[in-house]
Amino acid sequence: MEIRNATIDDFNELYDIEKECFPPLEAVGRDALKDRLNTFPNHFWLITENEKIVSFINGLATDLPDLIDEMYEDTSMHDENGDWQMIFGLNTLPEYRKKGYAGMLVNHMIEVAKQENRLGVVLTCKEHLVSYYSRFGFMDEGKSDKSHHAGEVWNQMRIKF
Repeated sequence: MEIRNATIDDFNELYDIEKECFPPLEAVGRDALKDRLNTFPNHFWLITENEKIVSFINGLATDLPDLIDEMYEDTSMHDENGDWQMIFGLNTLPEYRKKGYAGMLVNHMIEVAKQENRLGVVLTCKEHLVSYYSRFGFMDEGKSDKSHHAGEVWNQMRIKF
């Protein structure tokens, strides 16, 4: 098992995993995923097992304190020196779930954000995942009024350093 930054060479495998993990309206599109890989590869990590990608996490850095829908598609909002690390997606292939891979990536992203002197990490998730992210120290800020991605209701969660 290895945690490493994703590269554009991982694109096809990552895109296939994204399609498998999220409903079509929530999944990132091909162009947006490629743009993320090219724009903020230092904020895009994956875990491999026997050279196969089994899980990945990504998100941009920004000075904006809240995750807004425009961030998902507009990588120009990324600021390498931004105060906050956003999490856009956490993907694990179904056959590798409940083995700790996703948790390792969340912890890794938190540690890197601390090392980069960010103020914290922000994500949005559906209600049923609030307790999962709480285990990492994220605080539930309630229903987001800034994210209605795919027409869904999202809770914003934040961990401050």
